[in-house]
Amino acid sequence: MKPEPCVIGDIGGTNARFALACPDRTGFVEEKSYSCAGFPSLEAAIEAFLLDIGLQGAGTICLAVAGPILDGAVQFTNSHWQIAEGPLKAGFSTDRVRLINDFEAVAWAVPLLSDDACHRVGNARAPDLNLDDFTIGVLGPGTGLGAAGLVRRGGITATLVTEAGHVGFAPESPRQLELLARLKDRFDRVSDERLASGAGVENIYSAYNPGEEPGPRAPEIFDRARSGDADAVRSVDLFFEVLGQIAGNLALSIGAFQGIYVAGGIAQRHLDLLTDSRFRSGFENKGRHRRIMEAIPTLAVTHPQPGLLGASHIARQMLS
Repeated sequence: MKPEPCVIGDIGGTNARFALACPDRTGFVEEKSYSCAGFPSLEAAIEAFLLDIGLQGAGTICLAVAGPILDGAVQFTNSHWQIAEGPLKAGFSTDRVRLINDFEAVAWAVPLLSDDACHRVGNARAPDLNLDDFTIGVLGPGTGLGAAGLVRRGGITATLVTEAGHVGFAPESPRQLELLARLKDRFDRVSDERLASGAGVENIYSAYNPGEEPGPRAPEIFDRARSGDADAVRSVDLFFEVLGQIAGNLALSIGAFQGIYVAGGIAQRHLDLLTDSRFRSGFENKGRHRRIMEAIPTLAVTHPQPGLLGASHIARQMLS
């Protein structure tokens, strides 16, 4: 009997990516991407995906979503969709539905990545995840800022699901103190996500250029930085420096001494700017722990869809 389709997804604040999990291996096929703004609900987007690939239903659904999962429902911070396991089960007539955090999925994907799916940032050597024990962290700026960890102890691997992108921003220089003061005029609370995300680089730029209204969007800021525009260069430089500080904080917070992996579209699209930036300087600048930080590798994930890869891993567990 032909197995029922297993739909996997990676649902962010801007785009929803769907695919079918491979039944015999970790991986996926029939990948398609949709704009979240183009659909009133997740269910409608899944129906469009099934229609596009010529299927009428799904036997299993595993979705990586950008937000904390509480009681089988996601609490979105950057999307209008309401997502819960119960309505998905009823709408698609299946008991096999699971929601996971999007960076939990990315964390599961990391040990599955080939060497050429990661780009080393800095001089520290890439980790060997075939070791018996390890702790790594993953984070990624996109519509928001996601973060998670992956731990292996005694042959057992588990994820650390976090909302670390929403901790408070901690400035580490006079320039950053000035930036925080300017952003406090706009936001009641300035979290790391207010700086290290697509909207974050826009916030940084507008804080230093308040007279430019409306300010440029993130893609234009990065383009201007490449062309040498001084204001954009300063904004992008500070963006990556802050991202490095946040990555270093994550490494210390969860003991991710085997490595930090940076995922997400911004890192992939601007890999050259990330590599040449002050990211590692921000990462290593941890006072008495500088020597520890210098030994921790940082790598940018270049696999096009690590969230779907991780979701396919969880989907196989659901089917076993």
